[in-house]
Amino acid sequence: MSTPVVDNSRKHRPYVPETMEMKELTLRAMFLGLILCVVLGAANAYLGLRAGITIAATYPAAVISMAVIRAWKGSLLEENIARTAGSIGESVAAGAIFTLPAFVLAGVWPSFWSFDSYWKSTALIMVGSILGVLFISLVRRVMVEDPELPFPESVAASEIHKAGQRGAQAAKYLFWNIGVGGIVYILGSFGLFAAGKDFSFAVGSLGRSQVRLGLAGSKNIVAAGGMSTFAAPSVSPAYLGVGYIIGLRLAAIQFAGGVLAWGLMVPLLIYFLGPHIKEYLPADTSDNWTAMAYAVWKFIVRPIAVGGMLVGAAYTLFKMGKSLTAGFGKAISDLRQTANERAQLSRTEQYMSSKAVFGLVALTFVFMCVLYVYMTGLVWPAIFAAVVMLIVGFFFATVSGNLVGFIGSSNNPISGLTLSTLLIAALLMVSLGVSGTSGVLAVLAVAAVVCVSSAVAGELLQDFKVGYILGGTPRKIQTAELIAVVVASLVMYFPLALLNKSFGFGSRELAAPQAGLMATLAVGVVGGNMPWPLVVVGMFMGVGMIMMQVRSPMLVAVGMYLPFETTFAIFIGGVFRALGDWLAKRRGFNSAQMARVENAGVLTASGLIVGESLLGLVWAGIVAVAKARNWDIPQIFAHPSYLLGLVVMAGLAGIMIMIPLTSAGDPDEPAPPVGMM
Repeated sequence: MSTPVVDNSRKHRPYVPETMEMKELTLRAMFLGLILCVVLGAANAYLGLRAGITIAATYPAAVISMAVIRAWKGSLLEENIARTAGSIGESVAAGAIFTLPAFVLAGVWPSFWSFDSYWKSTALIMVGSILGVLFISLVRRVMVEDPELPFPESVAASEIHKAGQRGAQAAKYLFWNIGVGGIVYILGSFGLFAAGKDFSFAVGSLGRSQVRLGLAGSKNIVAAGGMSTFAAPSVSPAYLGVGYIIGLRLAAIQFAGGVLAWGLMVPLLIYFLGPHIKEYLPADTSDNWTAMAYAVWKFIVRPIAVGGMLVGAAYTLFKMGKSLTAGFGKAISDLRQTANERAQLSRTEQYMSSKAVFGLVALTFVFMCVLYVYMTGLVWPAIFAAVVMLIVGFFFATVSGNLVGFIGSSNNPISGLTLSTLLIAALLMVSLGVSGTSGVLAVLAVAAVVCVSSAVAGELLQDFKVGYILGGTPRKIQTAELIAVVVASLVMYFPLALLNKSFGFGSRELAAPQAGLMATLAVGVVGGNMPWPLVVVGMFMGVGMIMMQVRSPMLVAVGMYLPFETTFAIFIGGVFRALGDWLAKRRGFNSAQMARVENAGVLTASGLIVGESLLGLVWAGIVAVAKARNWDIPQIFAHPSYLLGLVVMAGLAGIMIMIPLTSAGDPDEPAPPVGMM
C-alpha cells in the first residue's frame, strides 16, 4: 500500500522558522515593555476619560520596541515581546476608565482618593486582567488559525516588525507614511483644517407645524416636523488605514449599522415626536436640534444597538460553536498531556499547559468570590454573581477576540459588551431581590471585571496572532502578558485618582461618558427604571437580521453603536482599497505583482495608522499640560474648513491607491513573501 502524500504547501510558515532558536523573553524586552505598558496606559486613561475613546497602543508599542531593541542589537522576537507587554496597558486602561468612575458617579463609593478605593480598584482590574489572559488562552489556537478572521491590526503590527528586518525597500512604505499620518493628524488638531463636520437636514416642517398623515383604513396619524444630522467622514489617517486593511466588505457591513441608525431611526423618531422629543431625553439636553438628534442616538438608538449586540454575540458564538468546542476540547485533552509530550512540541506550539490555565482560573474565581462578598456585604448573591461573571466573562472574552479578528482592537466595542454584561448582572440582582447600594455595587463589580477581561482578551488574541505570524513562542507571550497586566493593575489607579482629584469624574473637563452611562444603567435597572423595551426591540432587530442572512448582525449593531463619522471613515478606507484592487486588475497585474501591491498597500495603511496613533498620544499630553497650566492651545484658523479637510483626504486617497500600484514591479520578478495577507 502506498504512503499517502501530505500537502504542506498550505501549512502556515512563520517569519521566524519554528526550528530557529532566538532570544525572546529577556529582561531588557520585559523592562521596555513594562515602561511602555504604564506610559501608554496612562495616556489612554486620560484620553478615554476626556473624549470617550482610546487609541490602540499596538502600533506605537511596535514602532518604539523595534527602534529601541534594534539599537540594543536585540532580536525580532524580543521586539515582539516588548510590543506585547507594552500594548496591553491600553486595554487595562480601557476596562478601568469605562467602569471604575461609575462607582463614584453612582454614589456607592463616597471617595476615590483613599487606600480603600485603591485596593478595591486594583483588585477588580487585576482579576479581570488575569481572567482575560486565561480565557482567551483556552481558545487561542482555533481563533488564531481561523482563515475567516483577517486580524487587520495584527497584520499591520507584524509588518512593522518585518519591515525593520527586510531593509529600506519594505520599510520606506511604512516610515514615510508614519510621518504623513502624524503630520495630517497634528495639523488637524492645530486647526489647519476641520477633521469632521455635521450636516443637518430637515424632516417635515422643523417643528413649526404638524403634518397629518391620512392612512387608508386607519385613524389619522399626526407627525411633527424636526431635524436630524449626519456626520461627514472623519479626516483620520488611522480610520482610513483600518478600513483599507479590513477591506470594503467588512467596512460596508459595519457602516450599514451607522446608516441604519442615523438614516432611519434618528430622523424617524424626530419626525413623529418633533418638539416633544425632549420629553424622552435627559432634562439637561440642549434645545438645539443637532444636540437633540445626538441625544436621540445616544439614549434611544444605542440601547437598541445593545440589544442587537446581545443577539449578535449569541449568534457569533453559535456559528463558532464547533470551532470553540474543538478548541475547548483541545484544552481539556491537554490536561492529560505529560511534561515529556509537551517538551516534544515545536517551539511555536508550546503554550501554557491547560492544567495551569484551569488551575489559575479556579484560584482567581475563589479570590473573586471573596472580593464580591466583602464589597457588597452579601454572601450567596455575591457568589452567584461571581459564577455568572465567570460564564459571561468567558462568553464576551471570546466575542471580543472574534471582533478584534474582524475590526481590530481600535474599534472593539468593549463598552457595548460591558453594557450587555451590566444588564445581565442587574437582572440577576433584581431577580434575587437585591436592591439599593449592595445591588448597584454587585452589578458594577461584575461589569468591571468583564469589561477589563474582554478588553485584555481581545488585545491578547491580537498579540497571539502577531506572534503566530512572526514565529513567537505562545507560552512566552502568555507569560509576558500576565506580568504586564499585574504591573498595569497595580499602577492604573493613580492616573485615574489624580485626574478625578483635579477635574472630577463627570465634569466638563473629564466627562467619562461610558462610566456615566454604566452608573445610570446600574442605578436604573436595580431601581426599576431601565428602558427594556428599547433593548428588546434591538434583540428582535438582531433576530430579523439573522433571518435575512445578514453576514454579521454583530458588526451591524456595532456600526449603530459607534459614532457615524468613525464608521464612515472606515468605509471610505475600504473604498480606497477596492479602487486600488480594481485599478490593479485593469492593468493586468499577475499574481506576483498583485502580491507586491498588497504588501505595499498594507504597509502604507499601517504607517498612516501608526502616525496618527503616535501623534495622538503626544497630543493627549499637550492637552493635559495645557489644562493643568491653564494655557490656550494656539489654533492656525479660528474656524477651520472641512473643505480643506476633504482636500487632505483626497491626498491620502492618492497615497493609499497610487503608491501600492507603483510598487508592482516587473511581471517576471518572483513574488515577495506576503506573510498572512
